[in-house]
Amino acid sequence: MPTPHFRSARTIAREIAAGRLSAEAAVGACLERIGAREAVVGAWHHLDPDTALAAARQRDAGAARGPLHGVPIAVKDLIDTVDMPTGYGSPIYEGHRPPADAACVALARAAGAIVLGKTVTTEFATFTPGKTANPHNPAHTPGGSSSGSAAAVADGMVPLGFGTQTAGSVIRPAAYCGCIGYKPSFGLIPRAGAKPLADSLDTVGVMAADVADAAFFAGILAGRPALRDAAMPESPPRFGLYRTPMQEQAAPAVAAALDRACTALGRAGTRVSELAVADEHRGLNAAQDRIMWFESARALAYERLQRSDQLSPRLAQLLAAGAAIDAAEYDAAQREAAAARASLGGFFGECDAVLVPAAPGVAPEGLGATGDPVFNRMWTLLGVPCVTLPAQWEANGLPVGVQLVGRIGDDARTMACALFLERALAGLS
Repeated sequence: MPTPHFRSARTIAREIAAGRLSAEAAVGACLERIGAREAVVGAWHHLDPDTALAAARQRDAGAARGPLHGVPIAVKDLIDTVDMPTGYGSPIYEGHRPPADAACVALARAAGAIVLGKTVTTEFATFTPGKTANPHNPAHTPGGSSSGSAAAVADGMVPLGFGTQTAGSVIRPAAYCGCIGYKPSFGLIPRAGAKPLADSLDTVGVMAADVADAAFFAGILAGRPALRDAAMPESPPRFGLYRTPMQEQAAPAVAAALDRACTALGRAGTRVSELAVADEHRGLNAAQDRIMWFESARALAYERLQRSDQLSPRLAQLLAAGAAIDAAEYDAAQREAAAARASLGGFFGECDAVLVPAAPGVAPEGLGATGDPVFNRMWTLLGVPCVTLPAQWEANGLPVGVQLVGRIGDDARTMACALFLERALAGLS
């Protein structure tokens, strides 16, 4: 069998439950991988090996807590942890010690998970990057804002990680790094204790090595057995292909990845129907942008008004622009989003899930920016479940991800469709 840091989270949990693997060995293997690779990848903001190993020994000495017993996880540094500093990617909060775990962290620990440490986030989950590099080609960005979690999971440092998404901060970095990124339906995983950015958009998501692990992790946190135990559909699902109103911004590699996914699905016995661009979707990216910055200027009011000298110039400018957005503009954008949300039934039609781009292309070169969330904004605004998985790999070692979107609240079916696509793509190898 492979060493523990390359096993799935479900396998680690099963091996620990069966007594064939200790939590200490699982954590130790992750720490060994981190030690070998962190200087290149830079995924971690805070790591305390002694504390992680002590927690693992406690798990080994005690009764099983739950389905994640002994499984190491990473927590994005936007999400509070009571026993580790949480800096939100900003010097304003360097060394900040929250008084409690975020709800999602508390739920993971209650299920037996071991928090290895805090992974790098961009500044307040916006666009100013941290130190993390793409694990497959360190000259390229890992994406953001969940940079560290995506890179750590993709590099085999940890089997599961937390991310958050307000525009494209789970899907885009997962696509750039080549792991599974899953943004559930809005509100499925509780977000209490995650630093707010935009209240009507912020969503807690997860990173994993495969689709089943992502569904398993999220289903445990959300108390959704059908999601936790997501399985291959009994009959081939019905897929749509949607190039979106932003299709001209997709690089040729993205079109090739979508074509490859469609070919794989066809060989697996299902038909993919191409969907026409919906008129109600044409303005949604602009609406998401207005809503996000209107709300962000208020969520970060203290930082904007009292600590502006410690904000990056770009974020200070974006927050100032958000504060200048008229309430009538914001309300109009929310009405536009609500109308598009109400039309989703007609948009999906007979499709179980719809295949769309995950990002404009491969991860851009350079670490000064995290890429464009152009293919994520509208889906976050609509609150639908989204999952990305790698469809092909380029000559420079970088992956190209594709994204599946499903109906609001139908996460179990969306992830079952993702399992089908994952197996279909594996069949082309």
